[in-house]
Amino acid sequence: MVKVIRSNRKTMSIEITKEAEILVRAPYRMPNSEIQRFLNDKADWIEKHIEKARTAKQDSRERLTEEQIRELADKAMEVLPKRVAYFANVMGVTYGRITIRNQKTLWGSCSSKGNLNFNCMLMKTPPEIQDYVVVHELCHRKEMNHSKRFWTEVEKVLPDYRERRKWLKENGRI
Repeated sequence: MVKVIRSNRKTMSIEITKEAEILVRAPYRMPNSEIQRFLNDKADWIEKHIEKARTAKQDSRERLTEEQIRELADKAMEVLPKRVAYFANVMGVTYGRITIRNQKTLWGSCSSKGNLNFNCMLMKTPPEIQDYVVVHELCHRKEMNHSKRFWTEVEKVLPDYRERRKWLKENGRI
């Protein structure tokens, strides 16, 4: 099943959810025929990623105990605030409270007030990936979006951010 989400955007994109559903994001005025053509053109890509999502869903992922999650959260609270302080100083930004959570879908977030949230599961990733997530969230202190200007800010601090982002997409199932 395909779900079309229309918004004030200029391009179309496809997302395959963890549940193997197809989401198409499209501009408000995009004709349905154009969306269908886009889906037809991307049929191979869609099938490949639906299969990946189904396989991932079937994988018996490592189940962590409450104690293990608590240990990861404690480690995150020890490691991440130091990385945040370091990169905030490098970037010349301020931030508010730092909170560690066990989230199902997000690695981190930044509120409009500058409060930072990080997923304790970050402790299961390499340090350079942790730094990428920290820098990504701190860049939202300059740009509260994912515009070209936002990614330029990320690149100033981490010129290799694309590789780190790719690693997270490929290996970072939460």
